[in-house]
Amino acid sequence: MKKFISITLSFIMILCALSLPAFACSVDDTYDDCLPELQEQFVYGEGPETDGFTIDYRYFSPVEDGDTTKYPLVIWLHGMGDGAEEGLQVTKSDIAFWTSDEFQSRFKDSNGAFIFAPRSLEEQGIYWTDSLIYPLRTTIDDFISKNKDNIDLSRIYIGGYSMGGKMTLKMAVAYPELFAAIFPICPAWTPSSEALDLIADIPVWLTSGKLDPLVNYFFSVKPLWNIITETNNSPADCRFSSLTFVKYPSGNATSSSHHSWFAVNHDMFSSSNGDYPYMNTVNGLGDKVTLTYPDGMISWLSSYTSDYDGAVATDCGNIEAQQSGEGPFAVILDLFDKILVMF
Repeated sequence: MKKFISITLSFIMILCALSLPAFACSVDDTYDDCLPELQEQFVYGEGPETDGFTIDYRYFSPVEDGDTTKYPLVIWLHGMGDGAEEGLQVTKSDIAFWTSDEFQSRFKDSNGAFIFAPRSLEEQGIYWTDSLIYPLRTTIDDFISKNKDNIDLSRIYIGGYSMGGKMTLKMAVAYPELFAAIFPICPAWTPSSEALDLIADIPVWLTSGKLDPLVNYFFSVKPLWNIITETNNSPADCRFSSLTFVKYPSGNATSSSHHSWFAVNHDMFSSSNGDYPYMNTVNGLGDKVTLTYPDGMISWLSSYTSDYDGAVATDCGNIEAQQSGEGPFAVILDLFDKILVMF
């Protein structure tokens, strides 16, 4: 009888395990068993050659057979060093958590989203700079065309960290009509107010570590936030998350306070679904924002829409505004960006 009970219990446990969602991850601070599986869901692709450059990418699609749902598109731009090899733009951050069943369900109305992670040409010594603005746009346009039946044109979002945070701002300034909201993280660029005037209708969620050794909080990020609050037409919709210390969601320290993107990768919550450690968030009016699980970055992003009609770009957009918008610390920040590749 005991043997029968033991076998029965074992069978029930196996059935329970099989009934769990395929990617029901525990969002903790390690590359646990599920994260590699999530990363493997990303598929390789290439954009068209533009101005002599061909940008490759990895992407996740939420579309199933016969699915007619329109999904948001989230564009994720890596930092310096994470484009040196194909696939690093996914494996060097925890953005793959955004493909888990739990995180996908947080996208409003669609319960899912495309995650699109292009790669700069670092092996050729070409980083996220002005020369890749138009090639990146044509790559995005090409991806949208290939998935036109399932991409919601009104809900295209872009974000990235460090060098990718800089490129996030540059792409938004170049093509403000394309994006419904943006989320730059420790961006290595402080645009002028004239440049940010061009994205005055786009909600911005900025994230930074106060002790960031590479993109200085006080000299670069905080001035950027001040300009955003002065120029944005809806400052109450904008957010700024600052981390006194940069921790993994479990509370353990990261190797550098520059790594504030881990907060975003985990949707701004701890591993116990509570407040992210050492993080304070305010809106553009200076009011404290209290995040209530599960409404974090994903919920905020997917609540905004644009009037983008699908028109493709034919040039590099507002490139002059970008070149005139370099802040006083741009040269230093570019130098720090180059140092990053050595680590």
